[in-house]
Amino acid sequence: MSHPRIAIAGFQHETNTFAPLPTLFEDFARGGAWPKLTTGPEVIEVFTGLNIPLGGFIGAAEDFDLVPVLWAGAEPGGYVEQSGFDCIAAMICDGIAAAGAIDGVYLDLHGAMVTQDFEDGEGELLRRVRAVVGPDLPVAVSLDLHGNMTPEFATLASSVTIYRTYPHVDMAETGARSAALLRAELAQGAPFAKAFRQADFIPPITDQSTRREPGARLYGLLPRLAGDGVSSVDFCFGFPPADIWHCGQSIFAYGAEQAAVDRAADAMLAAVHRAEGDFGNPLMPAAKAVQRAIMLGETASRPVVICDPQDNPGAGAVGDSTGLLAALLDAGATGACIGMIWDPDCAAQAHAAGEGAIIEASIGGRFPDIGGPAIRVTATVEHLSDGHFTFTGPMYGGATANLGPMACLRVRQGQGDLRIVVGSTRAQNADQEMFRVVGIEPSDQKIVAVKSAVHFLADYEPIAEEVIFAEAPGANPCALDRIPYRHLRPGVRLGPLGPAYSADRGAAQ
Repeated sequence: MSHPRIAIAGFQHETNTFAPLPTLFEDFARGGAWPKLTTGPEVIEVFTGLNIPLGGFIGAAEDFDLVPVLWAGAEPGGYVEQSGFDCIAAMICDGIAAAGAIDGVYLDLHGAMVTQDFEDGEGELLRRVRAVVGPDLPVAVSLDLHGNMTPEFATLASSVTIYRTYPHVDMAETGARSAALLRAELAQGAPFAKAFRQADFIPPITDQSTRREPGARLYGLLPRLAGDGVSSVDFCFGFPPADIWHCGQSIFAYGAEQAAVDRAADAMLAAVHRAEGDFGNPLMPAAKAVQRAIMLGETASRPVVICDPQDNPGAGAVGDSTGLLAALLDAGATGACIGMIWDPDCAAQAHAAGEGAIIEASIGGRFPDIGGPAIRVTATVEHLSDGHFTFTGPMYGGATANLGPMACLRVRQGQGDLRIVVGSTRAQNADQEMFRVVGIEPSDQKIVAVKSAVHFLADYEPIAEEVIFAEAPGANPCALDRIPYRHLRPGVRLGPLGPAYSADRGAAQ
């Protein structure tokens, strides 16, 4: 018997509608922390073995004949330019059409893509794919835990699997689960019964980690809800900095029996609502965060790790805000490092000057109304890199970075001694190699400050004396009741037990 022929493709973007930088086709084409746009047979070569859903699907597809089409991903940012979306969507649809007779499609998507014309980018992509393959062909999809999902998307997808960890150390595993679910649907020869549910509150991204409660408990429920007519149950926390109608949490369930699938989805929704009061927002003002880190560092044998979640490029922020940097300098922190600050001009200046040079540098602050003004420093260019290196941490491990010119600038100011990592391509710091590539060993520092919200925990928490979530300006606002939403669905609560959004007033009540 011949193996099922499955067309495979991926199109990943997490859209922060409050971010000032649009996401262009070129951002998908060139890559960075993620692989560049890849097509045809090269897809198999590049993604096999990577902790990316497509890599996991490939690894679990030994009984499928794969037809690789395309994979494209870009660092989270502002609205996806419509022409870029249309181009990549057409490449996917044309590739599927050119595949000839196929038995199914697998799509490695995110779930929080917003284009200039479509709030539900993934739903629009699926609509176009369905126009090619018809309404009945199985289309299996894997999603990020931060998807903002719609009923329309749920109708168009045949099956959905979602990351169950944040930090996302199970991306490949999620792709493998998608392969298993697709295999099961093909074997039964009929569509799954399915259920889709949405919760009525939005938790802040800083309290969505599955390494903490209530995330650990909620995601731990999912495997136990399967069985007795239920093949799979999955859950999205949602992506708060997206001003769209369907922003928030959602649940997908699949199986052979509709009644059982509905019960499982309802049970998960009830668990989410019971947990609402257990969510919080752990942010500490930047100055206090630095003061605590300095105090702990006086006796700690391991570094204190501070994250800057509101300027996390991994959530669409620019990565050049200066609030936490200013707090470190003002407090005279010693044995400290911060990175990565996105500033291609500063990186270029450092490379032009060369290692050992002393430069007058202006760092960050390209969007002062969002992230604060640029900071002027006198710095020694301590180390330079071309930004090419291999990640080693649990999330990105094995992937090749291409972050452009990078530099470590050492600032000795008063009693302070701070190393600042600047780079040329936006990327969140979720892997210690982003320091090591410019000569900094994180475990040797007293204070390590990272531009990340939660993903950093996988690689940095194991070496940390304590982890502190700092509150500083940025385009990834985490206090949801202060976000100027305009397009949410009425009644959804902004934060756990928070005020309900009012469409009439355009604000929280």
